[in-house]
Amino acid sequence: MPWFHGLGITLVMRPLLFLFTNYKVEGGENVPQEGPLIVVSNHVSMTDPPVLSTSIPRIIVFMAKEEIFSHPILGPLGRGWHAFPVRRGQLDREALRQADHVLRDGQALGMFPEAMRSPTGKMQQGYTGVALIALRSKSLILPVGIEGASEMNKLTFIFRRPRLIVNIGRPFMLPYSGGRLTKEQLSPATDMIMRKIAELLPEDYRGYYADRKGD
Repeated sequence: MPWFHGLGITLVMRPLLFLFTNYKVEGGENVPQEGPLIVVSNHVSMTDPPVLSTSIPRIIVFMAKEEIFSHPILGPLGRGWHAFPVRRGQLDREALRQADHVLRDGQALGMFPEAMRSPTGKMQQGYTGVALIALRSKSLILPVGIEGASEMNKLTFIFRRPRLIVNIGRPFMLPYSGGRLTKEQLSPATDMIMRKIAELLPEDYRGYYADRKGD
């Protein structure tokens, strides 16, 4: 079963993080223990999904770019975390349906609003997909800031034990007055999500969202 494989990988990942990094989780008390939840984070490393799964005491179903599933190593790992594919740069209705299904079942959905890893480690402008799904489903959003994961992009990190901090913020909901969702509604909603993530990170990580305050 996919959830069993994801749990097994997480159980293996936890001791490895403590062994090879200076790993710390802050704000764990902010995680709702049940109910639909969208977990959002900055994205700088391929290790971000397992780090989130290890740090948050919920099984997370990740939305991942479709290219991952044809990769000989990342594909099996993605399926182990019962991720499902999304086609970037277009409206992927099947991915939206799967996301809605995950949330209707009261599960946690993992998404990276930047849609790709940041090559500089600094936050990039977020895409509107998370806001669309959150407003359609009326789900809580859990913002997370991951600091230090870029140091894990090369295997030599195991000799350096870099600092890895997962900072979990308070869950929130996007304001929504009803009606058809438009770009004019989704853009500020996306900015709100990204600012919440930025507030959980050091200033030099915030990139596009530096000096922007959350609502």
